[in-house]
Amino acid sequence: MLYEKIIADLTNAMKAQDKFALGVLRMLKSALQMEQIAKKSELTDIQVMEVIKKQIKQRKDSIEEFQKFNRLEEVDKLKEEIKILSKYLPEQLSDEEIDRILNEIIAENPVASMKDMGKIINLAKERMQARADIAIVSKKVKEIIMKNL
Repeated sequence: MLYEKIIADLTNAMKAQDKFALGVLRMLKSALQMEQIAKKSELTDIQVMEVIKKQIKQRKDSIEEFQKFNRLEEVDKLKEEIKILSKYLPEQLSDEEIDRILNEIIAENPVASMKDMGKIINLAKERMQARADIAIVSKKVKEIIMKNL
């Protein structure tokens, strides 16, 4: 399970005295524990990946802010954190693969209006299993639906 791998890596970082990786993994462990408390159950690998993606998104947003104020050492630090967190995510789908999957889903589940967008996105989440940024998927679903109406 992914959660156990993260804990094992945290222990290894502690033994290796890798303070940077240790700090990142501790923050991740804390975020995972908060999510576990909120869900009141053990997290599945998919849920763990969703938490990791949120952590990466927060760092990407921070990078944009730090770049505005020319705080380049902070930007470099955040990029390193993203690199560590990304190790726990599966390889992301290409735009072509996302388009193909969405077209398959829409072929199987005909769309009558924009109200069907949520249903299509939920089906896409199931099929893609955290291998695609949901914001990109949402944008593509909207484009496809608009084109088909």
